[in-house]
Amino acid sequence: MSSMTTPIVDFVRQYARSGTSRLHMPGHKGQPFLGCEAWDITEIKGADELYEAEGIIARSEANATALFGTARTYYSTEGSSQCIRAMLALALRRAPKTGKRPVLLAARNAHKALLYAAALLDFDIQWLWPAPEASGALCSCPVTPEALRRALQTLAGQGTRPFGVYVTSPDYLGSVQDIAGLAAVCKARGVPLLVDNAHGAYLHFLPGGSRHPIALGAAMCCDSGHKTLPVLTGGAYLHLGPDAPMQDEATVRNTLNLFGSTSPSYLILQSLDQCNAVLAGDYRARLAGCCAALEALRKALNETAAAHGAVLPLALPGNPPDREPLKLTLDAAALGCSGQALAEVLRQHGIECEYADPRYLVLMFTPENPPQDYDRLREAITACCTARPLGSAPAEEDTAGNFAALARQLAENGPRCTIREAILAPQEVVPAEEALGRVCAMPTVSCPPAIPIVVSGEMVSREAVTLMKRYGVANVAVIK
Repeated sequence: MSSMTTPIVDFVRQYARSGTSRLHMPGHKGQPFLGCEAWDITEIKGADELYEAEGIIARSEANATALFGTARTYYSTEGSSQCIRAMLALALRRAPKTGKRPVLLAARNAHKALLYAAALLDFDIQWLWPAPEASGALCSCPVTPEALRRALQTLAGQGTRPFGVYVTSPDYLGSVQDIAGLAAVCKARGVPLLVDNAHGAYLHFLPGGSRHPIALGAAMCCDSGHKTLPVLTGGAYLHLGPDAPMQDEATVRNTLNLFGSTSPSYLILQSLDQCNAVLAGDYRARLAGCCAALEALRKALNETAAAHGAVLPLALPGNPPDREPLKLTLDAAALGCSGQALAEVLRQHGIECEYADPRYLVLMFTPENPPQDYDRLREAITACCTARPLGSAPAEEDTAGNFAALARQLAENGPRCTIREAILAPQEVVPAEEALGRVCAMPTVSCPPAIPIVVSGEMVSREAVTLMKRYGVANVAVIK
């Protein structure tokens, strides 16, 4: 693999050096307004076409397929959102022909991209909720194989077979589902397991063996290369396993094309292409070193917090298989403050986090972080511990109880209309308190994590309003 080719990068660099008169799009003509324009081209002769790839893009995707060990890997220049829609559309093509509306069985902590896909493709979603003792965080929804088995049995008893099971793993807080166990249940039932693996593109390259969803038995998954690999924002992968419901290349490319721009970014394509060379080089060794450094950092931060009186661990574990190692998730309650308050303090020390909520703060590391980032965080946490209390302590709220009550309420009442009907309906935006009893239209989320508390078509309940207030959702789009 050390001789990994980069056909897209090589073509574009050669074209940039050729001095050819660019009497084609884009309009900057290669002139350096930002500095990258010389490498920004369109689908000229020799550059291949993303959705009809048979040249340099096809060769680059073949390299990625070999690196990730999949049945087929396809590029996206529009993030995992494009891949999610395509993945669901492909699974929907093989939906059981029952005369009923198609149903997807999905873990509730799904990104809003799933709802947009449901609106575009017009299917219903049956939600998997966490067990009451496992609730309490918007980002997490652990699903055990046994819980999935029971849910599938319940649907079967109602005469329904879902066209897919959909889970998000890893989630925003770094928790990882038992993909192998879930995949075994799905295979036994003849239902494809679809995984939003946006945060886990690196999992195939972990020391000790692959923890990637495809290696663990998923039928299809998406990866956001740009989240954890050295890829430009928007670069993503659609991975197919050997049990994917659709293997025909033309069908897959046409489905991606259905949800993508006809002008894919060649800067992003070059980034994905160049990443192949990175992954084929010393990436595994550097990733192993990064994981070890982060484990040492977790230990150091917990020791510092404990030395200053913290009763709770500050840094959550990062050990596979139920955690992913590149997320450093801090429980700000250990310092007597909220995740948002801790984020503000870290900003004063030159650190910007990925995500903060009323309790947790998420920091995302990769092998590309220099040592100074580790040192800066150690110094910032030491300063935080010394300066306690930091203020903005998390309110004592029964968040788990609120999520459990929300799940019960929605199970009893069900949606008032389909997701598609709600998203396309005439709507208005009102304060969250005034949305009580109204039907949610567009999913109302904070981004990150872009996970809706109330799904389009559902009624906004008192429990939902309480959770919206906790997570800073001030306004809600409702059906007029």
